[in-house]
Amino acid sequence: MPRPLLMTADPDVLDDLLRLAATAGVEVEVVQEAGAARRAWTAAPWVLLGADLLEAAVATGLPRRAGLAVIGTDLDDAGIWRRAVTVGAEHVVFLPDAEAWLVGRLADAAEGSVDSGRLVAVVGGRGGAGATTLSVALALSAVRRGCRALLVDGDPLGGGIDLVLGGEDVTGLRWPDLGDTNGRMPAQALRDALPCVGGLSVLSWDRGDPTTVPTHVVAAVLSAARRSTDLVVVDLPRTLDDQAREVLAAADRVLLVVPAELRAAAGAARLASRAALLCSDLGLVVRGPSPGGLTGEQIATWLGLPLLGELRPEPALEQALERGDAPGRQARSPLARLCRTLLDDLLGPAAGQEAA
Repeated sequence: MPRPLLMTADPDVLDDLLRLAATAGVEVEVVQEAGAARRAWTAAPWVLLGADLLEAAVATGLPRRAGLAVIGTDLDDAGIWRRAVTVGAEHVVFLPDAEAWLVGRLADAAEGSVDSGRLVAVVGGRGGAGATTLSVALALSAVRRGCRALLVDGDPLGGGIDLVLGGEDVTGLRWPDLGDTNGRMPAQALRDALPCVGGLSVLSWDRGDPTTVPTHVVAAVLSAARRSTDLVVVDLPRTLDDQAREVLAAADRVLLVVPAELRAAAGAARLASRAALLCSDLGLVVRGPSPGGLTGEQIATWLGLPLLGELRPEPALEQALERGDAPGRQARSPLARLCRTLLDDLLGPAAGQEAA
């Protein structure tokens, strides 16, 4: 794989950057002349350009690219910003203040972009709305279409989402094992350490006494998960604690699951107003049947949310869950069809559907 590129002729800056790369455990390519960087310039996942080579990079005519940071050492150098804009830099940082940031970026560049995977959060408009069922089915549907998926249990009082998959006896890390984690979390190491059920990686709570995971650990887990998967699905509780708010702020899309009932819709309105302050893409999934004849469109209009899908009645679903059968496994079931619709909207049509 292409390596991050370090461009500087300043020996002190080079020593600092090589030390930071060693801290991140990343092999890098070093170029000390701007003219010799043309081949690696476009291939490198990340470029760190010393301020000493800024003017040479501009004169050489190196094309603009994403993932370029200019490294300075003199905070009083006002001209560095103008030169950085000329070369198309995304960041201007200074040593030694930016050392921690640079270590993280170097490690991210070696593993992949922080934002490579999509993050979907699912929350119920009331208790028993079916958010956990939809979360599990959505993640399994992603696996069946060939995606790398991770299912995250966001409810410490839910009894463990691994039970829904029949994976409570599968060895691997659970949330309590990560409570003392500090700093950046290696993406592939996290994925390899988690239980895997039917090709789906799962981060679940256990059945022990409830514990609290710090929000910085949640943020580190989400960042690592997105670097190592195509889709992260987080099942959230209705109580939006600090950890749930961290998830909502990071989510690409939030699905609010609401039964087609008047009281459920009224309760969901309060939750929707709070969630909308934290996330940029909040949509509605309505679960039938409706005892009073309410339609999904009526509930969506009432809540002021886009209707992303409706789940038709599936009488055998509750019995299947009691037997330990994971939801959404039957390809023609209403739940499986809903998941395909949601994934098509989020990830684009699957290869087979595009061919069809």
